[in-house]
Amino acid sequence: MFALGFGAQEIGIVALVIVLLFGAKKIPELARGLGEGIKEFKKSARTAVEEEDKEKKAEEQDESQAKE
Repeated sequence: MFALGFGAQEIGIVALVIVLLFGAKKIPELARGLGEGIKEFKKSARTAVEEEDKEKKAEEQDESQAKE
């Protein structure tokens, strides 16, 4: 059975492979791009939720006005 956690050796080996594949200079650029992508995704998700809330409020107001 495989262990679910990674030890120090496994993390070190993965880090070494990443450095060998991409080079030490490229890793900060990749991390920066990943961070910007995550930030953009969160922003899009937040605006989608806000738009949904506005639509629900508008529907509730329309329903309450229709009942009156």
